[in-house]
Amino acid sequence: MDIAVLLGVLAALFLAIGLTGPVAERLRLPDTVVLAAIGIALGTGATWFWLTPLTDALNPVALAILKLPISSEVFLYVFLPTLIFEVALTLNLRRMLDDWVVVLCLAVVAVLVATLMIGFALSQVTTLPVIACLLIGAIVSTTDPSAVVSIFRATPAPQRLARIVEGESLLNDAAAIALFAVFLSDVVLRADKPDVAAALLRFPPLVIMGVTVGVILGRIAVWLMGRLNAWPLGQVSVSLAVPYATFLLADKVLGASGVVAVVAAGMIVNFMAPGRVNPGAMAQLRAAWGLMAYLAGSLIFILAALLIPRLAATLRLADIGLILVVAFTALVARAVILYGILPLLTLARLSRRVEQPYRVAILWGGLRGAVTLALALAVTENIGVPLEVKRMVGIVAVGFTLFTLLVQGTTLRPLISWLGLDRLSPLDRALSDQVVAVALQSVRETVADTTKSLALQPAIVREEAVRFGARLARAVERADEAKDILDRDRITLGLVALAGYERDLVLEAFRDDLMPARLAERMLAEADRLIEATRSEGRSGYRVQSKRAIGSGRAYRWAAGLHTRVGLSAPFERLTADQFEHLVAQSQIVRGLHAFIDLRILRIHGRRVSDLLHDLLDRRSDDVEKVLEGLRLQFPGYAEKLERRLIRRTSLQQEMREYDQLTEDGLIGPELHKTLKAEVEAQRQALALRPKLDLSLQKRDFLRDIPLFAGLPEVERLRLSAKFHTQYAAPGDVLMEHSQIARGVWFIASGAVEMLQAGQVTRMGTGELFGELGVLLKRTRRARVTAITHCTLLSLDQDQFLDLVRANTALREMVTERAAKRGATVDPEMLTGHAAARPGMLRRLLRRAP
Repeated sequence: MDIAVLLGVLAALFLAIGLTGPVAERLRLPDTVVLAAIGIALGTGATWFWLTPLTDALNPVALAILKLPISSEVFLYVFLPTLIFEVALTLNLRRMLDDWVVVLCLAVVAVLVATLMIGFALSQVTTLPVIACLLIGAIVSTTDPSAVVSIFRATPAPQRLARIVEGESLLNDAAAIALFAVFLSDVVLRADKPDVAAALLRFPPLVIMGVTVGVILGRIAVWLMGRLNAWPLGQVSVSLAVPYATFLLADKVLGASGVVAVVAAGMIVNFMAPGRVNPGAMAQLRAAWGLMAYLAGSLIFILAALLIPRLAATLRLADIGLILVVAFTALVARAVILYGILPLLTLARLSRRVEQPYRVAILWGGLRGAVTLALALAVTENIGVPLEVKRMVGIVAVGFTLFTLLVQGTTLRPLISWLGLDRLSPLDRALSDQVVAVALQSVRETVADTTKSLALQPAIVREEAVRFGARLARAVERADEAKDILDRDRITLGLVALAGYERDLVLEAFRDDLMPARLAERMLAEADRLIEATRSEGRSGYRVQSKRAIGSGRAYRWAAGLHTRVGLSAPFERLTADQFEHLVAQSQIVRGLHAFIDLRILRIHGRRVSDLLHDLLDRRSDDVEKVLEGLRLQFPGYAEKLERRLIRRTSLQQEMREYDQLTEDGLIGPELHKTLKAEVEAQRQALALRPKLDLSLQKRDFLRDIPLFAGLPEVERLRLSAKFHTQYAAPGDVLMEHSQIARGVWFIASGAVEMLQAGQVTRMGTGELFGELGVLLKRTRRARVTAITHCTLLSLDQDQFLDLVRANTALREMVTERAAKRGATVDPEMLTGHAAARPGMLRRLLRRAP
């Protein structure tokens, strides 16, 4: 084949792909319908020119089209991972979680139901083995979101509908292709001995192994891309390797489902990368994948459609009947899920209700596309598949795909319009009127200032001002008619906008190197949860989620337990530092939200709503500051270190901006700019490491602040600190329970506690101790002690405490006096022991310290 002719054909294909969008928009058809028509036209035309005796002028071109390197391996190993990964990368996963039960039901359960129903329906009207019929069922069970979602996005159809269809298609493809692999192996190896149960039992291990491989490789890819933030093209290159490496490792090496692995890897990159990859690089990465997926999907449709004339040559009248049987059964199987299973899930409160118009649109929107054609081509090229099975797969899969595109695809837009899904809700309509009025007012002010500076002719300016004023008056009139929006709805919309702007601020801070990747990832997830909670529960959901975001969490409590009970401090130190850093950053972000209310929300929703939002933010700031202040009491000085680090990083960022601006203005040359940038980068690297939280050093500082030990020499205090064990408590934690056996005492290093004894409440603060009487009198506890603030406690077991009492005169006098006040007498022998005869006991006690 002449390479020049082949390149010319490929250039023509790319040109046709580029023109598909405008043509489809003009004809009001899905892009995939136009692409399929192009492929059929090319295949038919090339076949005619090659066979006709009328002319031989276009024979080289016709031969190049007919001999294009179309193979199942190209589709399965090049195009398919590209399509699957791009959908997984661009889905809004956190919003999809709102409907995860519906998505999983449509994706997994619906695939199984459709495969079984179509397979057994075909087995009743053909002579093919059951396994071969199930193989056809798995192939045609995949759905293609591109046609449907393009229609949804071209109309004001609810975004929830688009999310459900996109999520269904992504997971649907993974499940159907995994089933396809299972049934194909049975068809090749033992077509005459169908074992449906055994085939289905091999399905779960394929999926589980695929998910495991995808998650591992996805996390490795995200880690590597996070290390390449200075090289955005390198990040794109790493992302390009992910789907292909994942697919090959899972499919060829481990025998798992390659498509499931690619889906899992794509979802991991989608979920984790925004907190580790700069926003600009992330946008560039998604744009690159969007282009690749667009070209791959388009080429699959055109190249597969080229084969349709060849398949049509073997078409029989009975084959048309089989295609109609598959189409009818597929609709029935989809209806079983939408009208049978989903209502049961709603009744069981496992899923939000899917409204009737949504179900009709999803039922008719189950279009088939590129993946179905690719799988059918893989079967027709497999030398182990019987010829009749190959022919039937090709005819049914291609015919059913064309049916969904030409019948369902062309009528879906009118159906959506008939269902009213392309019309805004009354709330959105009223809100849009107000938004337009506010926007036009801002435009008038801006244009007025611009026209003054341009010195245009006054008559033209006045005429245009009158015309624009009339448009503004109509917009204001419509907005005045929309005053019936409830304040409750306005507050919800305002809070959703605030959470969205909070997400933007986090990304901006990450881009400016003011926030590490791990913290950015956490705060982005919290902003998404705020949006979800506010959408579903309004103001109360926002308050609950914002409080939950500043909580310490289960992992923190486990780490505190490890520190207290086992003495393992590293996890607790790390999580405490994380919590400090998170609270400091959140405090700054929340303060920045007030300006957004005054700049944007006030003009749309009015003074009352904006004041309520300001109040909600003030309460949220108070919550953050309260928790942060409690940590400051427990770990004095550490928050200040983090705040100083934030100020220095902000200064360096601003300094670098000044150097960039001076370079753009031509005031400094590129050589000097490079030198200054290197100096700033060196200081940034020095600030990249977070200050270390050293609990052992903190313990020595606390001992210095306790009056009983303030007079000790530094060396002895250092050795004594090794005997104490540090314990941290949050408000409400019970530190000592009534009727417990006395085994130790506690010194309050910071914070305050409340002791309840015999109906009386006593509060104690820094420097005081509790629990000593139970040890000295050898009796069970008679008081209950609860932390009322964040506290740091230094504890000793009973033997260590008694040694310390005997060695420290001031402590011995204090506990004797406290016992006398409570009407108790302590055995003098226990208090003194042989301390008088051995004045060096304290030194020996310290020497025994580890």
